[in-house]
Amino acid sequence: MRGYGYPQGEKPDEEEEKRLRESILRVYLTPTARQRLTNVSLVKPEIAKSIENLIISLVSSGRLNKKIDEEELKNILLKMQQSRKREFRFRRI
Repeated sequence: MRGYGYPQGEKPDEEEEKRLRESILRVYLTPTARQRLTNVSLVKPEIAKSIENLIISLVSSGRLNKKIDEEELKNILLKMQQSRKREFRFRRI
């Protein structure tokens, strides 16, 4: 059935990547932190994805050796929110 569905080899790679991401997050996030991240992903999926990427990056670079609890995840969310804030000033000429 060539020509139908996904290109050869594409879907299994995406599924494997998703499983790997979930397993890393399961190891390095407490259950309450994982639940909070899931809630964030329902409202702001792009922010949740960037937090996931940050955690995976920290794990792969060896800078994260303990579980992130809900309070630490809240701090990460606050820092991301503050870094995304932009200040606009209007000057009248």
